[in-house]
Amino acid sequence: MTRIALFPGSFDPFTVGHENVVLRALTLFDKIIIAVGQNTSKGNFFTPDQRMNWIKQVFTEEPRITVTKYKGLTVNFAIESQVTHILRGLRTSADFEFERAIAQVNKAMTGIESVFLLTAPEHTPINSTIVRDIIRNGGDAAKFLPEKIKIYKSDIQS
Repeated sequence: MTRIALFPGSFDPFTVGHENVVLRALTLFDKIIIAVGQNTSKGNFFTPDQRMNWIKQVFTEEPRITVTKYKGLTVNFAIESQVTHILRGLRTSADFEFERAIAQVNKAMTGIESVFLLTAPEHTPINSTIVRDIIRNGGDAAKFLPEKIKIYKSDIQS
């Protein structure tokens, strides 16, 4: 059986922490689908297409990774994509509590298991909200983004 993981998120923007989780997950899965979702509780800083294109650039040389976007419930997209697992990264115990509840509901709805990878210690303080704030205020966020992602002022939505 082919093990296919869905790594869903808003990825606004995709950080070195996200990249690290995906690279480590490649040892566990035959294929990973990175899915840029529309989070209705968050405003978008970058367009879904921008985020998707940046992530594709990061993994351009890895054929086992595909990048797409979706709307609606993650579990519905997971079923459509015929994944065997949902992949999530955990930075803190608060992340665990939040993700555990979602994973249990997803499992009850679909039977799809969630797999959690702990964030590498050096990436624990990095999250998209902080990186967005750095970018929004003209700071240099390069050390928090994968090398292949270059964000310019023209990329920022007004």
